[in-house]
Amino acid sequence: MDEMKNQQSIIIELDKEEYAIPVELVGGIERMQYITRVPKTADFVKGVINLRGLVTPIIDLRERFGMEPIEHTDSTRIIIVHTENFDVGFIVDAAYDVLDISQEAIEPAPKVIGTVDADYIEGVAKVNKRLIMLLQLEKVLSIESYQNSKERP
Repeated sequence: MDEMKNQQSIIIELDKEEYAIPVELVGGIERMQYITRVPKTADFVKGVINLRGLVTPIIDLRERFGMEPIEHTDSTRIIIVHTENFDVGFIVDAAYDVLDISQEAIEPAPKVIGTVDADYIEGVAKVNKRLIMLLQLEKVLSIESYQNSKERP
């Protein structure tokens, strides 16, 4: 039997596009809060927050993907994501609902997807009339390669 039938995902919005993050990686959805800046980090790393006693780095996904920054609104959320080694928060324009995405609905990512580098996209799911991009979190979080290319003299 195929046990990976459906992937439950949290649907987030960035620049009017919908993206999916697997629900098992999401530790919480928080409202915007004060973020303490950390010197000498990449531009898209906004700083850290103290979340229930844990210092959690915060990444602005709009900036990570090279989108225009916008003012935060009442819909702006911080999605807390558990990785193997640490938790990280992603600032997103909005977080909607949990959606069951069937494996059959997922197609490989095209080479170019709007403004987001295709490297960050695992695939595209067609759900009813919606096109939802599945984020490849390992690539989104590989800050080392980004910092190395920016900090070389």
